[in-house]
Amino acid sequence: MSSSPFLQRWASRLFGEKTAPADNTPARVDEGEPAPFMLFDDWKFALTPGLRKRIKADAAQRLPEHAQPSAAQWKMIFSQAPATTVMAGAGSGKSTSLAMRLLVMHHYLGYSLDSITVITFTRESRKDFIKKMVQLFDLWEINISNGQAQGTVRTFHSRLLPQVHSLPGLADVRVFETLGAGTGNPFDLRINEAQRSLMNACYSELLNRDPDFRARIGALRLHTLRLKRLSPEHPEVKKRAVVTELAARRDEELCDLIEDHWYRAGVWPIEGIEPDRRTVSINGSPFHCHGYIAELDAWVVLGLDPAQNPQMSRPGAKLSVRAEWAVKRTLFQAFCDKPLIWLDNYDEGRRLWGALAGSSVSGPGFDYQVAGDQAGAPLLDAFFASASFIENLGLDVASAIAAMDADALGPDRLFFQALAHFWPAFNQALRQQTPPIMTYNTLFALLGEGAPQHLERLPDALIAPMTHVLVDEFQDISPQIVSWLRASLAEARRRARVAQPSQAAQTSLLCVGDDWQSIYGWRGSSTHYFLAFEQEFPASSTTRVLLSDNYRSQQMIIDAAEHLVRPVRSLPGKKASAAGVHLPPATAVQVLGRDGQHLSQRLREHHRQGHSVLILFRGVSDKSLIDNEVNEIILADGQRPIEQRQIRLMSVHSAKGLQADAVFLLGDCTYAASSPYRNEVYRLAGLAGTGQVDGYDAAQRDEVLRLAYVGITRAVGHCYWYVPPPTRREQAGVTAASARVPNDTVFFTDLRSQGDAFS
Repeated sequence: MSSSPFLQRWASRLFGEKTAPADNTPARVDEGEPAPFMLFDDWKFALTPGLRKRIKADAAQRLPEHAQPSAAQWKMIFSQAPATTVMAGAGSGKSTSLAMRLLVMHHYLGYSLDSITVITFTRESRKDFIKKMVQLFDLWEINISNGQAQGTVRTFHSRLLPQVHSLPGLADVRVFETLGAGTGNPFDLRINEAQRSLMNACYSELLNRDPDFRARIGALRLHTLRLKRLSPEHPEVKKRAVVTELAARRDEELCDLIEDHWYRAGVWPIEGIEPDRRTVSINGSPFHCHGYIAELDAWVVLGLDPAQNPQMSRPGAKLSVRAEWAVKRTLFQAFCDKPLIWLDNYDEGRRLWGALAGSSVSGPGFDYQVAGDQAGAPLLDAFFASASFIENLGLDVASAIAAMDADALGPDRLFFQALAHFWPAFNQALRQQTPPIMTYNTLFALLGEGAPQHLERLPDALIAPMTHVLVDEFQDISPQIVSWLRASLAEARRRARVAQPSQAAQTSLLCVGDDWQSIYGWRGSSTHYFLAFEQEFPASSTTRVLLSDNYRSQQMIIDAAEHLVRPVRSLPGKKASAAGVHLPPATAVQVLGRDGQHLSQRLREHHRQGHSVLILFRGVSDKSLIDNEVNEIILADGQRPIEQRQIRLMSVHSAKGLQADAVFLLGDCTYAASSPYRNEVYRLAGLAGTGQVDGYDAAQRDEVLRLAYVGITRAVGHCYWYVPPPTRREQAGVTAASARVPNDTVFFTDLRSQGDAFS
């Protein structure tokens, strides 16, 4: 896949430089078309039959019997091709095989560790692999320091940063994602106060100097804050319209009471809002507003803050104040013909005050929920998340937004028009800091396919480690990182050719992954690069390996998990077989409702038997089930020394790479929303099928099945899946993984029909 026009314009903007693809930069090809170039020269690793025999003999002597590689693992370890793709199913021993491949390259083939990079996705997986690597090298009596191991095993981001720091003017560049109290996790899209302060300052400056941006923000704020309309035909409206006159008679007294609470809370009056109580006609009767915002030409009504007593009522009234206010809100939603902002709580009032006062500390002062997102977020947080997704797919934000179908975006077009103004200004403001600051996406673009001249400036010591690259968890790679990876490999190849013009450049890439475990599409990852590996990383020869032996789970666990993902587009021929020698007796995956009694009973049984346990949750309601039913035993287990603890509690996403004797999976894996803007980004990035308008939605419908697969395949012998009953999830447009549970197989036991304790 070549750098897109979006990416080239983005890269050229970074330092105002003109860019042109280098001769060895890959060009995008559609799947099935012949590649017009080769990313790798035509060469092979010198793994002769005699050398392979010697390596196997050494392994038989130095490795215990249970750790001897299988035939498929030896195929991966002995791959001679410059490009190798390894489909490694759950529990297939891929990390051990990857470490063995590294050993063969260094010890037997003589490649310096300085010319090799092993890439893991997280810092924790990096630590695990370094430990595995050092232990394996020790068995061969190869002394390797911790520093050497850390220099060889990297995350994408830790390999990138030294390259960036070597560029002129960027020796001390800071990364936006690591500022303040940030987690340092480049995939964490939450922003902290230090990061938000920079965004707020840029926002305020842009608001003051750019009338177009100010107008768009005003329109967006009004759209966001304006009370959502209800049809007069809505059942709730019809019911409450009957009491319109009664509600109007009590309205002024109700307004006095509510306004008094806001005044005593110190939130009223609000600067920028005229505290002018005007009368408006609602369904033919007079009602009152509390104020007017001239800047937005909008009326304001104050709501009852949730902190107030829900049973509070006016003297002699039959209904509570909250109920009376609910009637008024419904009537205004159906019959108010004026732009209206309804402030439901004090916090909304404080944020609106900050926005109207132009405070650089409080920022825009309102939340926004992009269509398809699970919840709203402060505007600048929503800006950051949306821009990061676009950039993760290798696109320039402003150019991509300009190319989007405005009609497809619907009301969100105001949001993205404002983002197209804000994001370039924000990146410029970051670069003007002392020292300069950049986001990870900017840094990857700086050294990606859109800017080959920057890679050419790097010293040999920083390109040499990209000569031979081994990537773990390749199914979770994003287009942005793919661009940097291909550009780095191309530059390593170019330098090898310069150094020895008469010889083939010995560069290589080995990627290990499992498309069934790709569960990060929501942040920009895509299985495309794994499924279309030969088109995206073209070579004269490619070795394809399938690791189908599962050394973790018993067969019923495997069959149940694989049944869920059968509809998902995948590499052909995938079917795992249990290969563990000491597996427990086969038991089916039990599917239940939210049965807290069953959860508590089974958890205590496994704990008493000394089993390791993973409790995997999906949402807030799952955590409440934990708090209500099993929190006591979890807390007791947590008091033990770390090495004696049996229970781990985490999200399904956090459990990748882990295993336990028993897994308790709480909650269904569902996709209910549609994301118009992400569908547009998928189209622009070339990740949607030909003519497909819902590429991202389709990918997410597949991903929820893969997420359930990941959760179930953490189990060695026992898996219990607690999901809402079928009637709760049979909604139009909702994809639910549990809907794939059959009632006529031995590997699932569906107990939901035998009573359900759902609450």
